Amino acid sequence: LSEIEEVLSKAGYSLPEINFFAVATGPGSFTGLRIGIATVKGLAYTLKRPCIGIPTLYALAYSAKGCDRVVAVLPAGRGEVFVQMFQVSSEDVVPLDTATHIDPPSMLEKYSQFADICWCGEGAHLHREKIQACAIRIGRQLIESSATEIESGGWRLLPKTLRLAEQVGALAFRKASDQQLQSPEALSALYVRPSDAELKVKSAE
Repeated sequence: LSEIEEVLSKAGYSLPEINFFAVATGPGSFTGLRIGIATVKGLAYTLKRPCIGIPTLYALAYSAKGCDRVVAVLPAGRGEVFVQMFQVSSEDVVPLDTATHIDPPSMLEKYSQFADICWCGEGAHLHREKIQACAIRIGRQLIESSATEIESGGWRLLPKTLRLAEQVGALAFRKASDQQLQSPEALSALYVRPSDAELKVKSAE
């Protein structure tokens, strides 16, 4: 809330002047998602404004504009990752598969068939050595570069996205222009995997 207040102050706006609220809906930390979404719901409901939810992996992939195949990777805890492949242009982010919660070896097996991949996200940097070892094993090379520097195919590791809120905002503006707005009540989190409590209940059953 203090950061929201700071951003509004620097931009010269007040909360009643905001037309809609956007938020990253996950996957990610259960607690973080709940706090973020609850905050946006509270603001939107109080001010009677619509919301737009942006899946976190979509926002992450959008930072890699111009890549035909972008694999967005986020840490999921316990050495596992949230991962999804996209086609990204300056205009849109198109999913090529669904968001998955898997371990890094399974991720690499899943995507090793593709000759050209732009890897992005904190999870990709966290497992950089595994991705590089896989690239070498299948006769490729992992090169670190920005999306704008890509001139030929291969496996590329893009720089970390430092301000994901910018990508969330950019995608939200596109949705708003197409009138893809949600009520605060309709906004929900995309967890991808069940919580530990849910897993314990299932195992007990």
